[in-house]
Formats: sequence, C-alpha cells, structure tokens
Amino acid sequence: MTVLSIIRDCLDALLHPSARYDELTRARHRVFMAPRLFGSLAALAAFPVYLAMRGAPTPLEVAAFAWLIAPILLSWFLSRTGRYEGAHVLSSLALAGLIMTLAMTTGGILSFAAIWLVVVPLEAAQSASRRVVAFASALALSCAALLIVLGFFDLLPAPQTSPALRGILMAVGVGSATLYAAGLAFGAESLARTSVSLLYLEEDRYRLLARNMSDVISRHRRDGAVQFISPAVETLLGVPVARLLGHGLFDRVHVADRPAYLTALSDAACGGEARSVEFRLRREAPRGERGQHNPIDFIWVEMRCRPLDRASQAAPVSASEVVAVMRDVTDRKVGEQALDLARAAAEQADTAKTRFLATVSHELRTPLNAIIGFSEMITQEDALMLDAARRKEYARLINDSGQHLLSVVNGILDVSKMEFGNFEIVPEPFAPRAALINCCNLLALKARESGIDLVISMPEDLPAMTGDLRAFKQVVLNLVSNAVKFTERGGKVTVSAAVEGARLVLRVTDTGVGIAADDLKRIGDPFFQGGKTYQRRHEGTGLGLSIVKSLVRLHAGEMTVQSKVDEGTTVTVALPLSFSPPALKPSSNIATLTPAPRSQTQDQAQVKKSA
Repeated sequence: MTVLSIIRDCLDALLHPSARYDELTRARHRVFMAPRLFGSLAALAAFPVYLAMRGAPTPLEVAAFAWLIAPILLSWFLSRTGRYEGAHVLSSLALAGLIMTLAMTTGGILSFAAIWLVVVPLEAAQSASRRVVAFASALALSCAALLIVLGFFDLLPAPQTSPALRGILMAVGVGSATLYAAGLAFGAESLARTSVSLLYLEEDRYRLLARNMSDVISRHRRDGAVQFISPAVETLLGVPVARLLGHGLFDRVHVADRPAYLTALSDAACGGEARSVEFRLRREAPRGERGQHNPIDFIWVEMRCRPLDRASQAAPVSASEVVAVMRDVTDRKVGEQALDLARAAAEQADTAKTRFLATVSHELRTPLNAIIGFSEMITQEDALMLDAARRKEYARLINDSGQHLLSVVNGILDVSKMEFGNFEIVPEPFAPRAALINCCNLLALKARESGIDLVISMPEDLPAMTGDLRAFKQVVLNLVSNAVKFTERGGKVTVSAAVEGARLVLRVTDTGVGIAADDLKRIGDPFFQGGKTYQRRHEGTGLGLSIVKSLVRLHAGEMTVQSKVDEGTTVTVALPLSFSPPALKPSSNIATLTPAPRSQTQDQAQVKKSA
C-alpha cells in the first residue's frame, strides 16, 4: 500500500457524502482540499522554527501566519456542506484579504504581494463555474483599484524596506505566485484528464450498449431527420449507418406509413410526451439475392419516441429533438395477421354453416312435404275417389321428390368424401364430345321451358381423353344447370370445348345475372351461394360449383370463373387429356347414397354402404 493511496484514502474519508458517488466531483473536492490542508499544515509546522530564528513576530507576521488557518477552515466547510462553489468563493475572499493586508503594508500596488491578485481568478477557475470566476475577477480588480486609489492619495504607510530588499521581495512574490499558478495548472490538468477519461469510459459504456442491443436507438430532429442511429440498424436493415443519417431512414419508410411516422416524431417533440407508432421499413436484400427479381422486403417496426431532455440541449422548446427506440415486430405482426385470417375463416365457416342449415332445411322440407302430402292422398284414395291416372301422377311426384332428396344428400356426401380425400376416381378412355352432347340434351328441355338458347360449339374431331366419365358428366351437368338456372328468359348459354396443348378446355358462358366481385372470391366454397339466403330466387344447396371445383382438382385440372353483375358469367375448366390418379387413401366408413344402375333419365335409386 503506497503513501499516495494512504493519502487518497484519508482525503476520501473527509469528502462530503454527496461527492462520494461521482468520480469527477470526488476528484474536484480532492484537488481543492489537498493543497490547502498540506500547505497550511506545513506552514504551521514551520512557525515554531521561524519564531526560534527570528524572535518575537511583528503584527504583520502574526496576521500572515493566522491566515494559514483559513485553508483548513475552508476544507472543513467543504467537507461538511459539500458546497463546492461556495468554498471557492470563500477561498477567493481569504486569498484577496491576505494579499490586501500584505500589499497595504509593503508599498501598495507596487508591493511584491500585489502580483498575487492575478492568482485569485486563476484559483477560482478550478470551480468550473462562470459565476465564481466572474466574482473572483471582479474581486481582484476591485482590490487592485483600491490599492491604486490609496496610493494615489498617500493613505498607505511608507515602506520601510531598502531597495535591495524590495527587489528580493518582488522576486519572491513573482516566483511564489508563479509556483502557485503552476500548481493550479497541474490541478486543472489533472481534473481535465480525469474528466476526459470518465468521458471516454462513459462513451465506451454507451457504445457497448448500443452495439450489443438488438433494439435500434436513434436521435431525430422534429422533421424526422436522423442525427444519430446505433449500429444495430445495420443488422436490422442491412445498410450502413451513414446511409440512414439525415432523411435516409425516412426514405425507407413505407409510403403509406410516412404520415404516422412523422406525426409521432412531431407530437413527441412538441407535446413533451412519449409516443409509440408501428410502421414498415424497407430492408436491403441479402448480398447473395441482390439483382434477382425478388419482391421488396419490408419489415414491421415499433418505434417508441420521447423528447430529448431539455437540460441536455441548447435548442429552444419549439425545436426539441427526439430520442427513439425501434424494435423489429415482424413476427408479432405476422402472428396477428394469421390470427385475423383464422378469425375471418372461422367467421366464414360459421356463416357457411348458417347458410347451409337455412338452405338445406329449405331444400329438404319442400320435397318432404310433397312426399308426405301425396302419400297421404294415396292412402285415402277411397275417400277422395282417386282414379288410376291421378294415383299414377301422385306416385310420379313422390318419385321426383325422392330423386331430388337423393341428389341433395348425394351432393352433401360427395363433398364430404372429397374433403376427406375418399372420393374414388376411375379413369377410362371416353369421347368428350359425345358426353358433352349427352349432358346438354338432358338439360335442353329445361332450357326450352325457361326460354333460353342452349348452344353447343365444339370441333367434330375432338380427341378422346382418359378420365372418370361419371365425374366428367357431373362437372358438365352442374355447370350447364347453373348457367340455365341463373339466366333470365331470352338469354343464352354457350357450351364450348377445344384442345389447347395437352389439355381439354371446357367453357360454359351465360348471359345471366352474374356474380358480385365480393362473392366471386368465395365461389366454389361448400354451401356458399351469392347474395343472402332469404333473398334467393333460385333453388339449390350451393354445392354445385364446390363439387365441380373438387372434381376438377382431383383430375389435376384448373377452374376459373369470370363474371360481371348483369352481364353474365364464364366458367373455364381445363382437364388433362391423359389422367392417371395418384394412390388412393384408405376409405372411411361414410354412408353414401348412390343411384342404382339406370338409364340416362335416372328414374330409380338405391342406398348402399361403402366399405
């Protein structure tokens, strides 16, 4: 343990508690107390030796040695109160008082002590306070002026020293003042070195935090211009810090988010309160992906900004600067968007369920009422005196109602099997032209009764294709039936087919009511029907296009729908000419209602269970 460390520990024990937790303040207090304590103690220790050599002291010598107690009192004052500026003011008064006392008895302004007046403001400069330096300078000038005035009016006692001794004293005065000023300079240099080292240490600490934080810290003007931004932004955006200074960061903000970005900064600068905003920032593509045709990559960023402490800036309040902290919240936004999509899908599913229940209840109730009503009339044929022709008509109506119920239930079961992947596709070669003509012939009567022209347009040499003939006919029947159903009297339905490359392209075009743009996005969803259920003018469960879409997908084909309200609809189906189904999944025990072997008029049906 060195002597300097012992002295430092002793001085630290005398420090006021308010100065023990700040390194710079502790150093200033030590620099103030150390020379005064040691100088006073050394002078007091030499006072008995001086008395032994000189004898009885003069009043002036007694006053000079008495002044040596003043630095000890000043150190005690600083140790007890911690008032650093006040201690320097008292020190300036004590030093000026000693100088005035010596100067007034040794020649006034020409005294060797007058040169020490220059030291008064130099000593006060260690306080790092303009007010203390100004007070010390004014005090020194006042003392000098007073000595001049007193000397001019001969109010000072004549000096009793010889010229030779006066020269020696002048040399001592200049030398001692120079040495004291040099001590003050060394103390100031020590304080400056301590201040710089603390500044570097603080800068290193903040630089370490800024470099290792994943969040980006930035400093902005009110107009959004960046004055400082931490290096973490290079990892976040993939661009150097220099490119983001000024308005470089603003240029990377998404155009739609720029008003919110500037508003948050302006409100924080003027309102004096913290603000938070979320916006998108353009991120630089990785080096290996530059030059490729990649979409612009934006990330979501949350920025929390607050006004800069006004004590640390000299700008007026109207031009306050803003400190902001930005963090990447892309994952959270993606999660929120996924949650919104899931919520929307759930709401759509709930709506579809409601539509399904309303639609199916209507589709089932009507034929069931017919079956119950006509069967009751047949059971009461004697009372109603029904003839054979009337009984036959009622039986036909009951059969038609049953066939309608069968088609509704089969449609629901087909959709269920397609969703579970259990719909069986049996590919076989067939002639698509004959199948198309056959399906159109089945619907020609309905089209004539509705006053609609049903036109078939296809080449004579349409090649054969491989696929499931039953599924192909179901696709055609559903599309043409829908077109006839939603076309007003006097309209036209066109069925065309052509080969494009390795695919057969089937188009069904009508001049009907069309489909709204909002509903067009959901066409093909199970049980979905355009418009509201209670506003429908046409029968149906909403399964036709859903079945078509699923069958086309099972055949590795594509379906597109183009429509405009009050202009008509075009449904395009593209199927491969040669189709090979993938391996079938194990079938589940789903009860399936299928028609029995029958003619194209489909007169009978039976129920069977699939394995």
